[in-house]
Amino acid sequence: MLLGYDGTDTGSLERRTAARDKHIALGDKLAAEGKMLFGTAILDDDGTMIGSMLILEFDSRSELDEWLKVEPYVTGDVWHIDIRPVRVGPSFTRLRRA
Repeated sequence: MLLGYDGTDTGSLERRTAARDKHIALGDKLAAEGKMLFGTAILDDDGTMIGSMLILEFDSRSELDEWLKVEPYVTGDVWHIDIRPVRVGPSFTRLRRA
């Protein structure tokens, strides 16, 4: 699971907006490859995007690190990231096989 929190400086929203189309395109590619299982924007109390949460499935940490080298929200200095291993529960793994 990747938690990517946007910066809190005055240029953070502009960096997110500038990188968003490339981020979405890469996410679409990863989803089609079965590597991005779910993604969502994290919102503040006013509904403003302040980060992202992604459930990813890579074969290795080195493969994940290779993706991070080209992820627009990383290369565009949008996210401060925290990556944690998780296990998708059986209710959801059955949905992926359907």
